[in-house]
Amino acid sequence: MIIGIPKEIKTNEHRIGMTPAGVKELILNGHEVLVQKDGGASIGFFDADYSGAGARIVDTPEEIFATADMIIKVKEPQLPECKLLRPNQILFTYLHLAPDPAQAEALIASGATCIAYETVTQASGGLPLLAPMSEVAGRLSITAGAHHMQMLYGGSGMLLGGVPGVEPAKVLIIGGGVVGINAAKMALGLGAQVTLVDRSIDRLRQLDDIFNGRVRTLFSTADT
Repeated sequence: MIIGIPKEIKTNEHRIGMTPAGVKELILNGHEVLVQKDGGASIGFFDADYSGAGARIVDTPEEIFATADMIIKVKEPQLPECKLLRPNQILFTYLHLAPDPAQAEALIASGATCIAYETVTQASGGLPLLAPMSEVAGRLSITAGAHHMQMLYGGSGMLLGGVPGVEPAKVLIIGGGVVGINAAKMALGLGAQVTLVDRSIDRLRQLDDIFNGRVRTLFSTADT
């Protein structure tokens, strides 16, 4: 199979979603890989790194879409990219179609087989490709919140961990899933007082064990 890895165009960055090590794994499994020129520049990899891993460097996304059997991306395709897809081609990326009917219609019209990372499901019911993004989102939520608590950015000037003589901030996390548990880990690590609310008493018991009582857990009701 010929696998194409174009640049992401939504972010206006020279960025792709695969390292040379990932390319090498694909090639060792018998695939041919095309990588767009300068695609890895903003993540610290250069064309020589990808060609050294066995990829063929091409100049334009049009060449990749016209040649590859499968397109691998990270961000959802933009409408100009959807027009480059063709019947029997495979697109493998995050799609997030629910809020984007224009993209959904364009993908249907392309005739391509489009597989969303966020829908790939393990036999156990887990979502192995969505989980890492949720882990990132949970941890970033706390650092973003701490950033905006600074007075320079409109906050009250409170530090999450407090200082001697001043109590730490109180952080409320709604939901004890992958995002919530990673947000709790980050907030605890910064010294905050953390309360986590969930609708599942079984999940709250698990979280109480995981955090050894350091997180206050509350069962979600109409009053909480």
